[in-house]
Amino acid sequence: MKLNTLEDLFLLELRDIYDAEKQLVKALPKMAKAASSAKLRAGFEKHLEETKHQVERLEQVFEQLGQKAKGQDCAAMEGLIEEGQEIIDASGQDAAKDAGLIAAAQKVEHYEIASYGCLITWAKQLGHAAAADLLQQTLREEKATDEKLTELAESMVNQEASAGA
Repeated sequence: MKLNTLEDLFLLELRDIYDAEKQLVKALPKMAKAASSAKLRAGFEKHLEETKHQVERLEQVFEQLGQKAKGQDCAAMEGLIEEGQEIIDASGQDAAKDAGLIAAAQKVEHYEIASYGCLITWAKQLGHAAAADLLQQTLREEKATDEKLTELAESMVNQEASAGA
């Protein structure tokens, strides 16, 4: 793909995050199943539902742009999910694994936050105000999820993991 304009870059990154979100829809149930903390499991399950809505929002953005909703292989998300799978596959204390799952999930959230931030900026620059609004809704959700993961780690999981050492 040639990147001659900001519009080209916007579409490329939109396809990238679309693929990333679809990968996450498949990965979150595995993370939820692997979580020993009921609160962490519930958090992953809630974010799975949010992520499904985020995919739908991205499809709305593609529609607004007159583009087919299709993904571009997101190697970054593949790598982040693979790191999470390593935690799932590891043996050891449940609380330590939960702490690792939180870290893996926050890496994903930070990638998404960076991606949506760029997409929103570009959408505004390109005059795609409605798309920017949809993307902003998702960015708010991603930031809220990151904050909830931090709270869970600090209030419970990290303490349990360090006590088990």
